Amino acid sequence: MQEKYECLTCGKTFYNGQGIILTLADRKLYFHNKACAYKFFREVLENSDKDCISSSLRQIYRKYEDLDKERKEKAKKKI
Repeated sequence: MQEKYECLTCGKTFYNGQGIILTLADRKLYFHNKACAYKFFREVLENSDKDCISSSLRQIYRKYEDLDKERKEKAKKKI
């Protein structure tokens, strides 16, 4: 029998292989879909101290900016 999980945000149940299961800060987080995960993490970010997340935000933002530049350069080369 498959393991059953309960969505942290809405309480819906889902089976292993479905939904989103993450481990963050030594805590397992279970979400039955991406909308529930988004709702949860949006609230976490909105309630976080800006000094606590600013360096991580800056680092990750740069990473995705670089990836975007690479995609655009590759697209130009194909033309």
